[in-house]
Amino acid sequence: MGRVIHFEVHAADPDRAVKFYEGVFGWKADKVGGPIDYWLVTTGSDDRTGINGAILRRMGSEPSSDQAVSSFVNTIEVDSIEETERTVPDAGGEQVLPRQEIPDVGRLAYFKDTEGNIFGALEPTNK
Repeated sequence: MGRVIHFEVHAADPDRAVKFYEGVFGWKADKVGGPIDYWLVTTGSDDRTGINGAILRRMGSEPSSDQAVSSFVNTIEVDSIEETERTVPDAGGEQVLPRQEIPDVGRLAYFKDTEGNIFGALEPTNK
């Protein structure tokens, strides 16, 4: 069973978005190093139900229906990214961004479901 394990908030101005979510919801955001500006977000304590996520610079311009990723994205843990790449099109969806290796995290790809919603699928490095 695939479980939502992470979300991303894509923003034109990540610093502004961090201030917004910290101010409105009390989230804690920590910038991490890497090839893109990326803030890991803690939304609450680990003893409560919920997931944590991230804020990053939007890929492209303002949101539109022809962009692969533009706003909120949920990431679902999968056993095999290759199997997900096969089953999504068979079920009527499509892969919108190619698979990428994220060091010490796993292999990630983005897909669109039959309703046009974007989601990430992550095969963790350490299952």
